[in-house]
Amino acid sequence: MIDPISLAIAAGAGFVGGAMNALAGGGTFATLPALLATGLPANVANATSNVALLPGAATSAWTFRDELAPLDGLSIRTLAGITFVSGLVGSALLVVTPSRTFDLIVPWLVLYAFVVLAFGKRAAAWLAARVTIGTRTLMVVQVLLGIYGGYFGGGVGLMMTATYGLLAGLSPRAMFAPRTLMLAVANAAAAVVFVAAGMIAWAQCLPMLAGAIVGGWAGAHIGKRLPAGAVRAWTLLVTGATTAVFFWRAYG
Repeated sequence: MIDPISLAIAAGAGFVGGAMNALAGGGTFATLPALLATGLPANVANATSNVALLPGAATSAWTFRDELAPLDGLSIRTLAGITFVSGLVGSALLVVTPSRTFDLIVPWLVLYAFVVLAFGKRAAAWLAARVTIGTRTLMVVQVLLGIYGGYFGGGVGLMMTATYGLLAGLSPRAMFAPRTLMLAVANAAAAVVFVAAGMIAWAQCLPMLAGAIVGGWAGAHIGKRLPAGAVRAWTLLVTGATTAVFFWRAYG
């Protein structure tokens, strides 16, 4: 049975993680360390975090449902289907593969997100003037994002924000709807595999799940009222902090 302090840590981290996912992504940055602090092994903490954040991501996606539109010519249904299948593949890899090797790669992927976010608008304009980025490129990239989201998930919302900005030329605010939906889809695919594999610590998961629902709802409604500049600043701040922490965890 979970003690009251651990319960409060799990619920509070769920609220923060749900709100972060709604605003910019990176909710795992709040939930995973909290679960590790309660004594869970890293792989179980990762799987538990994924399931706990799923309802919050779904709540946020529902809030933004009226803003969904094709992404650079690719329908949302197609994008969601790609994400779900890729998420199944990624989560299956986590079940059978030690996480330490991928932990060493994660910081570089999140660093990519930070760099693209910082220079994405200029890079998108530069690319648009020279090349045509079709739906095939976006589909391939979404497969990779789905696999990553199913396998680890840390910073995948940030990476989606960075990638959509680069490939589709969208601002962070314009990406709220597609990003939150794809995050929910990837989490749902991973949850199927993790629950079936018995990797969920339910005593920590349930209070964190409740907190994430409230945090996802609150973050989505706050996001609707924030100007694009504030969202960009928040996104860069979260991405930079996440990058630093992941490098410290892997190489510190």
